[in-house]
Amino acid sequence: MAANKAEQALVEQWRDILALHARTQCELDRALHGHGLCASDFEVLDLLAEGAATGGGCAYRVQEISERVHLSQSALSRLIGRLEKDGLVERAMCAEDRRGVRVALTAKGRALHGEVQPVQRAVLARMLADVG
Repeated sequence: MAANKAEQALVEQWRDILALHARTQCELDRALHGHGLCASDFEVLDLLAEGAATGGGCAYRVQEISERVHLSQSALSRLIGRLEKDGLVERAMCAEDRRGVRVALTAKGRALHGEVQPVQRAVLARMLADVG
């Protein structure tokens, strides 16, 4: 009986996490829509900007991005294609591995990231205020 209660509590905790994620994702999508982005678009821009700011390099391999933003390789490729079409990122072949592709922010992408980052952070602060 106690095991069932503990197991049920674990399941409820998991469902609460999923619900919070879904609500936060929807709020982010709404807030970023006016800037022409969705939450996943911003995550890629944010990752690229963070890498450049911390001296980790200004370009990431697509494989590195997919490990951080939790998208399938095909979904990420489509997303990067849209961002590239909009002039926010650029793709280039990896010098060390000609099969790989690196993605970097453009000046337009850095500017949009700087404009939108406070919006994204405000949504996160509001949605995650009671978590902990």
